[in-house]
Amino acid sequence: MKPATIHELSKDLENRTNTELIALVLRMAKFKKENKELLTYLLRQSDNETLYVEQLKQEISSQFLLINTSSTYFAKKGLRKVLRYMDRFVRYSGNKESEVDLRIHYCIELKNSDVRMDRSVLITNLYNRQIDKITKGIAVLHEDLRFDFLQTMKASDL
Repeated sequence: MKPATIHELSKDLENRTNTELIALVLRMAKFKKENKELLTYLLRQSDNETLYVEQLKQEISSQFLLINTSSTYFAKKGLRKVLRYMDRFVRYSGNKESEVDLRIHYCIELKNSDVRMDRSVLITNLYNRQIDKITKGIAVLHEDLRFDFLQTMKASDL
């Protein structure tokens, strides 16, 4: 079965009452954890983006403390897990400023962690990809924000 397009779905939703829409959204939220996370962001956290970003930074920092650094293999898996977590919540926000801020925080945490980047080409490439994404994200921001983020990167030696 082929899913409907966004345009078709929006037309169908226009014909529904408020109670029907609430029931549909709640039913959809029951099926996937990501749906509940997105709905939570939209209803409770989207109005205060700075608090949302700060909470994510704290969670990312706590996840970095849990990374097993006994071997490069486990360190790489832990770094990817934290990165997937961050990417999921960045996608919910859709805000480039928040994305750049979180990616800078991730790179700072990676540099300050016990993970040795010189031991693995994969970890170095992971770090370099994040720097590339930061650079591309900074390019689309307002010049004042761009300057602030570039200063943050210089200060943290990224």
